[in-house]
Amino acid sequence: MRSPSGGNGFEESVRLQRRLHELIPGGAHTYARASDQYPEDMTPVIVRGSGSRVWDADGNCFVEYGMGLRSVTLGHAYRPVLDAVRNALEHGISFSRPSRLELEAAEDFLSLVPGADMVKFAKNGSDATTAAVRLARAATGRDMVAICDQPFFSVDDWFIGTVGMNAGVPDSTRRQTVKFRFNDLHSLREQLEVHSGRIACVVLEAATALAEPDPGFLEGVRSLCDKHGVVLVFDEMITGFRWSAGGAQRLYGVKPDLSCWGKAMGNGFPISALAGRRELMELGGLRTDSPRVFLLSTTHGAETVSLAAFRAVVTAYTEGDPIGTMERRGAALAAQVNAAANDLGIADHFSAVGRPSCLLFITKDGNGAPSQEFRTLFLQELLRRGVLGQSFVVSAAHTETDIEHTANAVREALAVYRTALDAGAVDRFLMGRPVAPALRSLATPRRL
Repeated sequence: MRSPSGGNGFEESVRLQRRLHELIPGGAHTYARASDQYPEDMTPVIVRGSGSRVWDADGNCFVEYGMGLRSVTLGHAYRPVLDAVRNALEHGISFSRPSRLELEAAEDFLSLVPGADMVKFAKNGSDATTAAVRLARAATGRDMVAICDQPFFSVDDWFIGTVGMNAGVPDSTRRQTVKFRFNDLHSLREQLEVHSGRIACVVLEAATALAEPDPGFLEGVRSLCDKHGVVLVFDEMITGFRWSAGGAQRLYGVKPDLSCWGKAMGNGFPISALAGRRELMELGGLRTDSPRVFLLSTTHGAETVSLAAFRAVVTAYTEGDPIGTMERRGAALAAQVNAAANDLGIADHFSAVGRPSCLLFITKDGNGAPSQEFRTLFLQELLRRGVLGQSFVVSAAHTETDIEHTANAVREALAVYRTALDAGAVDRFLMGRPVAPALRSLATPRRL
């Protein structure tokens, strides 16, 4: 493996990144992929990937984590998916009528998901979550949305109005969305009572990397929604195909009214889905006497390539155990990373945490406060040792060798981290400015 520490730098990637900023706002098509999320002048521009590895424009090879923002669970360029895609390409991609693949993919999907009678495919997660909100509003005649205090649900105004980066969202729209706390039924109950008769739906992830639902929490949410006539929406973007092929609803045994899917459905190919109870979904169809909902209607929502990729993913999950592999690899990595931090005496300042298949790392300064500066230092030292990632989110393609390489890189990176802690400051160890929150209100502190 050739990594930056082996002689290659980032000269070509830096050149390309600067050109990207000239042509694309933010220099990337997803804020989480932007250059302000990585150490300055260490922003690899990727040219190819295979399995758990990626190569940048300078020829550096990295073990990658995060895997396409959690969208790749089987590994980059996973051959059975590519074979299915090639076959679909040979027969055409987009037609003026539904294809047989639409029916077959719908049958595959609904065979996995216990809380759904119907499904409609789209291209990204925001399409699905916004369609769910619109559907819930139509079904209930209400306008407000209650969302859990979780990182991200949609690029659309009903959610973006609640984050720091909300310029352009009207105040009236912002006021239509309220928040409640995960694992806190009282906070949800309070919102439903304060806004009695106005909340159309409750939107939440049933679990996150850092938080499992307390016993009875999801059942309590279900009960409160039933009591108040509110539509319950599960965001399964991350939990789907990472917690279970049938999502959190299958794992925890609580059925939502609607659920929204994406990311790992296509192992990186663009596909998402809205699924749910027939009486709700039919409001967007032709078997209703109610005013029709413009549910999902996209030119590329059912192109054959992504549907073929999805069907191949279903086969991989049916015939193998990618979730079990991810859990084992993640657990092994967490154990070695945390052992390294403990050996260096910095376990109170750095740790790998969360569900093994969806690991994150926590970086703290000498006072024990979360630190972007120390996060950046850690990312910098990993990049120098051939590891790329804003997290330790694994795929089923990560091998024991990958885990061992990463653990060694982490141990060396944490030695630098420990030295910076002992020095009382990170400045002389860090090249450039620290990373910054992706959804902040101003470009500073990483303004170009």
